[in-house]
Amino acid sequence: MPFVTTLSLSSGDRPALEDVVTDIKESAERKGVEIKGPQTPPPERYVAPQPKRLGPEGRRFADWSFSVYTRRMRIVGHDEFARAAAGRDFPEGVHIEVDVEQVSGAGRA
Repeated sequence: MPFVTTLSLSSGDRPALEDVVTDIKESAERKGVEIKGPQTPPPERYVAPQPKRLGPEGRRFADWSFSVYTRRMRIVGHDEFARAAAGRDFPEGVHIEVDVEQVSGAGRA
């Protein structure tokens, strides 16, 4: 029964995220590993209000906003490659979540 490993990578630094995803894809191609993705959901946008005032006239600091970009890739089988891809050193600011699911074939419980 194969394992399906889903890698979810996220970062506010889009170029760093794209470099990591490209590196994983190229490694998979060199080793003959079929990898699905990266799937690219829309970025999540966050806004943090700045309550501090500037001077007596009451002008506020502008709200601070930022985006978080996510890429998802699925690896079916190839457990050693999936383990190596998830266990590598990522640049600061690039975060990874790993989900491993065991898939049974048709007619098996």
